[in-house]
Amino acid sequence: MVQIIPVASGKGGVGKSLLSANLAIALGQQGKKVVLVDLDLGASNLHLVIGQNPSNESLGSWFTEKSDFKDIIKPTDYQNVSFIAGDSQIPDLTSLKHAQKIKLIRNLKNIDADYLILDLGAGTHQFILDMFLLSPQGIVVSSPAVTATLNGYLFLKNAVFRLLYTTFKRNTPGRELIDSLKKDSASMQKLYIPQLVQALAQVDPQNTKLFVNRMNQFRPRLVMNMIDDPKDADKAQRIKNSCNQYLGLEIDFLGLMYRDLLQDKALASRLPVVVYKPQSLLGQAIYRISDKVIATVPHTFDAEFNPESFSSDTFMNAEEEAVDDYNFKISGLDDLVSGGSLSVADLVEMIKTQQYDINQLKKENNLLKSKIVRAAAQGFKI
Repeated sequence: MVQIIPVASGKGGVGKSLLSANLAIALGQQGKKVVLVDLDLGASNLHLVIGQNPSNESLGSWFTEKSDFKDIIKPTDYQNVSFIAGDSQIPDLTSLKHAQKIKLIRNLKNIDADYLILDLGAGTHQFILDMFLLSPQGIVVSSPAVTATLNGYLFLKNAVFRLLYTTFKRNTPGRELIDSLKKDSASMQKLYIPQLVQALAQVDPQNTKLFVNRMNQFRPRLVMNMIDDPKDADKAQRIKNSCNQYLGLEIDFLGLMYRDLLQDKALASRLPVVVYKPQSLLGQAIYRISDKVIATVPHTFDAEFNPESFSSDTFMNAEEEAVDDYNFKISGLDDLVSGGSLSVADLVEMIKTQQYDINQLKKENNLLKSKIVRAAAQGFKI
């Protein structure tokens, strides 16, 4: 049976695709049959990382042209590694229908390989969470930067809540309790999972037992990228502690990767780092991670846990429920600060960064306004 390894991140720019591509090649070099899949639909560029030319046969063509799935699994120049391209022409993930998601999952599960590496899009869209939950051993990539740490934690928190809502289905006593708590969104976000489990056990012991079993099976793995100082690695342990304390979730630390300017040179050469310079600091870090992946005993969720059956019912829709989204982020920040994962200095850095981003947006907005005014004036003259 193929081992599925979804690779996700709470935000972009932390090296998710870098790890996905190089891990696939490292595993292939060790004799494992690997299929690498670009599931960052709408922003697909994984082919650039592995030096693959764009293909007309991709997930996009499969969705739209009804082609055979095996025809979009393409060989690469790398030993034992095949590739499924995404499609940057696909609109955002909300355009994928439930039936399309089911069809995709079934075809992915039937791929003949030792490892299936899914490079997911950044963020916490429901499609991304469902793809991440195809395996209890997915990888979350983060960096020591405060925003990346926060978003990495929030991704795991969203995944736990998705697991919660797919276990306590509609019209069960547990779901009724969750829905009643959700009416006060601020209180819901402050309610830690271990506390919630205790309350759920009182009204719905059967589904609570099922949820606890699934949480015990759920062991995502963390990779810290862009490390500049050995002390930055301590944040991985602090994130682990926060996940355990506030989410009731055990995560494993898979490894760290130091910041290496060699990656830019490798990308410009259209070669993965483990091919461009395997003995580099970054290359060796990826090989250590691949060794750990191979050494890890694979396990799955219980047989009844089937992401194919996940409905569009969601605990939070960030696009439509801005208040819930805000409360969710604040609760994640509270968890990390309380757990010691973030310091006052980290918060100051985040505020400075956000202020800089706001100022840049204001400048861009003023520039656009001036262009519109000039364009309108020229139009009137005509």
